[in-house]
Formats: sequence, structure tokens, C-alpha cells
Amino acid sequence: MKTFEELGVSEEIRRAITELGFEHPMPVQEEVIPYLLGNKNDVIALAQTGTGKTAAFGIPVLQRIDPQNRETQALVLSPTRELCLQIADDLKDFSKYMPGINIVAVYGGASIDTQIRALRHGAQIIVATPGRLIDLMNRGKAKLDAVRNVVLDEADEMLNMGFSDSINAIFEGVPEDRNTLLFSATMSREVEKIAKNYLHDHKEIVVGSRNEGAENVNHVYYMVNAKDKYLALKRVVDYYPRIFAIIFCRTKRETQEIADKLIHDGYNAESLHGDLSQQQRDLTMQKFRQHMTQLLVATDVAARGLDVDDLSHVINFGMPGDTESYTHRSGRTGRAGKKGTSISIVHSRERSRIRDVEKTIGKQFVAGVMPTSQEICTKQLYKVMDEIVKVDVNEDEIAPFMEEINRHFEYVDKEDVIKKIVSREFGRFLAYYADAPEIEAVKSGGRDKKSGKGEGRGTQRAQGGKRRSESGYRRLFINLGKADGFYPGEVMQYVNRHVQGRQEIGHIDLLSKFSYIEVPESDANKVIRALDGTRYKGREVRCNDADERGGRGGSRGSRGDARGAWGDERGGRNASGRGGKAVNDAEPFKKKKGGRGRADVDVRPESGNTSDWRQFFQGHDVQLIGDEPDFSEEGWARRKPKNK
Repeated sequence: MKTFEELGVSEEIRRAITELGFEHPMPVQEEVIPYLLGNKNDVIALAQTGTGKTAAFGIPVLQRIDPQNRETQALVLSPTRELCLQIADDLKDFSKYMPGINIVAVYGGASIDTQIRALRHGAQIIVATPGRLIDLMNRGKAKLDAVRNVVLDEADEMLNMGFSDSINAIFEGVPEDRNTLLFSATMSREVEKIAKNYLHDHKEIVVGSRNEGAENVNHVYYMVNAKDKYLALKRVVDYYPRIFAIIFCRTKRETQEIADKLIHDGYNAESLHGDLSQQQRDLTMQKFRQHMTQLLVATDVAARGLDVDDLSHVINFGMPGDTESYTHRSGRTGRAGKKGTSISIVHSRERSRIRDVEKTIGKQFVAGVMPTSQEICTKQLYKVMDEIVKVDVNEDEIAPFMEEINRHFEYVDKEDVIKKIVSREFGRFLAYYADAPEIEAVKSGGRDKKSGKGEGRGTQRAQGGKRRSESGYRRLFINLGKADGFYPGEVMQYVNRHVQGRQEIGHIDLLSKFSYIEVPESDANKVIRALDGTRYKGREVRCNDADERGGRGGSRGSRGDARGAWGDERGGRNASGRGGKAVNDAEPFKKKKGGRGRADVDVRPESGNTSDWRQFFQGHDVQLIGDEPDFSEEGWARRKPKNK
């Protein structure tokens, strides 16, 4: 293993990075640093997030700076303000013992006047987001005539965020004879286009292989029905008592909703998305970095600049829209040589995305088995007991109270005291999972073993070959079909135009004269009210529940009764719309009957020996009730639920 000295790093920088804990260069640094120091060719470096890319380009860029020259000599572009600030802070740390080096970060969401004043003092290195830099260039405040090095960090993400035009404008404002350093996690077509247009005689340095997933990350998915996604999320989080994770959601609205639910249920969670002010985002990220927040629910863009080395998990609340986003998400964990796990909670219609990601990153996903109530409670119990055993006792502080304590517990058996302590701390968990809603497993395979025919997109068929809606969804009839020009794109537009907000739509069946669409059960009545009676291309629209015998579809001559009403097949749900109870009072961990479609591979860690913990709950003299606990460390419930 080489040293930084062998790579040609100056003594001043080596001194600074040693204080930061850098002992040996990481693979991407070992490849990139000597090349940038010894050659003037352009570089494309492909490496996963968290592999040390900032130091890989930052060290040689700093070493090339002339401290006596106050002109801007290097430009670093990043997709978000958070990442911009992070890069600037890292470069300042690396240049701690390099007097005369001035690094200025310019980004949106902050006072432009303050940034202009900083630039007036002279900045050899500008770290910028594209939009704010364009603004400063147009005002004549950012002068880039002397720039010798341009770095594009997270180039793929910048292009995904729509900064292509801004990047083109910036490159027109820098000298032709500059060096261009392009760093990216994936090699997309857009990145290749940028490389072709602006890089000259470049070398491609690949750490690992193109578009691969991080080496230290395990990829797991749990396939559940759409209605069970949040319950599944709770089970996954509960199964890892020491979890420290980012939960990724696709929209700002979903991010806030999931965070609110978690907080209401007692979890130590915060939200991070674009609707928050910059001050709120900075505070939230600071709390998360300091482990004051255990679960961060975030959008992709908001979490882009969050660099945390010790994330245990990344949880995808549904698969992202593209494989590059998944690569960036999963790359948040498994950093700095540590192991990490990327968990995806998906429904059956996302099978194809799993396969697409597998092909891109060159890694297999493992089909996970949802943890049982018994397994979760076992792990949480051991956590409670471990925390009790490891409590530090200050003998001097507690000494004045010991006489009263001993008198109070004089006639209480030691075993009873233990039972009461554990029950107080653990009773809430036991109470929840004694009556936890059932999560119906979904088969991860794509073909029906009996018929040999694939159902496609997770469809389900009722008796007689008729299709029934996926559990959690309701099937609606609409008297418009292909003959009316009513195709999937028109369906989505039409529904969203009449339903307030963006409406989730599942499977769509299009026939010649009419159609069927699936929507979440909670939204079905709202959609029916919004669509029924409207007009489409001059035709009155009829919309009703396709599963209701004798509904409007049949009474209006639209053939809804003959072909749209299939009786009472509702995906096996009971009358209340809920799954059966998981346990009863006498047998708190009795397994549920009728479990379906369990995956073949069990990725649950060993839960440990459970032979001796049941003693705490076998006696009827221990009532598992009491005040709701407020766990102090990284437990699942740092906050009490809000009053309803």
C-alpha cells in the first residue's frame, strides 16, 4: 500500500490530512492524485459515492495553486448547496498549512451580496453551484479568465437536475487551455456527451467497474402490497435497534408524510426536502450528523450534499425512477471501508426496476423475509437488557439516596424488580407487536407455478380467470376506451386534471369501449366523485366501482354489469379491510396461519439464543403496562407520540 508521500503530495497537505485521520490513500486517490500531479491531461474518474473523491481532486488542485496570485485559478462545480459547502470545508481543511489560500463557496439560498464581498478579497478556488455562478458571472463579479482547473463533481447528478445549459455557459467563460476533471458515480449518456464536448485527450480512470454498486453494500428488497409499505418500514426499522439511516422518498409530499407518521409513532425522525428553508435544512443536517436524529426521511436532491460515513442503512421507500439515483442512494452507506445495507421496500409493480438496477450495478438483490413479531421483540429485548447492564453508575451521586431506595425495595424480590424494569422499558414494544397488523407477503417470482403463465405487473386473477385488484387497491370502471382515444397517457392526465393533487394509479386495463383503473382504496370514492359526470371529448363520463354488482356501469348500458362486476372478489381481505391479529393474549408470539408467498432466501441475521428471555413474560403477575418509555440513546422511541 502506497503512502501520500509516494503519490507526490506536498508536506503541508500531508500534515493537514494526517491530522484529519488520513493514513493511507484510498483506491481512487491512489489512481487519480499522481496522474493529476504529473500530467496535464483531462480526466474522467468513475467511482462510487463515499470513496474519497473530494481528496482525489482536491489535493492536486490545491497543490497547483499559486498562493501569491489572488486570481481565481480553480473552479469546482457541485449540484447542491450542501455539497458545495462540504467540498469548500474539506478543501479548507486540506489547505490548513498553506498560507495565502482563499476558498470561497457560492450557492443559491444565501445572500449574494455576502458572496460578492468574499470574491472581492480574491479567491484562488471557487466552489459553486451552477445557477449562482452564472448569476455572478453575468454581474461581472466572478472572473474566470485565469482558471486553469475545472472540476465537475457528481457530474451525473448535475445533468439529471437539468444543469446542462448552465454548464455549457460556464465552460464558455473559462479558458480553452484549462484542465477539466470530471468525477461521477455513473457513466450515463449525458456524461459522455459532456466529456466529448469539453474534455481533450482525456484519460478515464475507473475504480471498480463502470456503473457498479459500492463494494461494501448489501442490496436487499422486501416486496409487499402497496397498503403495507409503511408497516413494513416500521418492521424493518424495529428489527435493527441501532439503526442509523436515511429513508429516501420520491416526492416532497411523501417525505413529509412518512416523517410525520414516524414521529407520531414515537420514532426519532426528521424530514429533509426542498420546501424547508435553508436554515431548517442546515439544522436538520447538523442534528443528523451529530446522531441526534436516528432516521432522516429525505428526497434525493435534499440529501445530495449529506456526507455521513457511519450510516448503517439506506432505505428506499419504493424504487427511484432511474438507476443512477439508486446508485447514489445506496452509495450513502458502506463508506470508508465499512459495511452497509441498502434496503428497498417495493410493491409488485416495481419488479422490473429491481432487475434493471441489478443489470446496471452488476450486483444481485436478495429477496428479504419480513421479520416476525417474535424476532423483532427478541432483538429489542436484548437491546433493553444490554442498555440496563451498561448503565454507568456514579456511586457518589447516588449514595445519598441509597438508604431510601433500599427501604423501598426491602420486601421486593430481585427477580420481580428485574421483571418490572424490563416490562417498563419493553412493554410498549410487546403491546404493539401483540396486536400488530399482518403484512401479507407477495411472491417475488414473475410466473404462476400452476398455470405457467406470468401475471405481469403483479396482477391477480380471481376465479374464472377474471382479474381482481391488488390488495390495497380498488378497481374502477370508466365508460371510455381505445375507441375514444383513451390511452394510458390520457388516463393519467384526465384523472390528475379532475382530482386535486397528483393521484396514484395502479394497473390500467384498456378495452375498446371502456376501461378499468386501479387506485388506492382510500382514494377510490374521491376519484369516483371527481370523474363521474364530467365530459371527455363531448361525451359524458361514468365512473363507478367495477366490483360492485349492479353498479352504474351496468345500469347505464355500458356493459359494466356484464364485464365489470365480478362479484365479491376483493383480494382475500376481511370485512373490516384489515388483516387478522398476529397473536392472542395467551400466546404472544404464536405464528400467523396462512402466510403466503414467502421469499426463498432468508436474510435475517441471527436473532441469538432465545431460550432464557421468555422467563420475564411467563408469569401472570407481571403486567406489561405503564408509562410509555422515552428511551435515551438510539432506541426506537426517543419521543412520546403526539396527542391525537
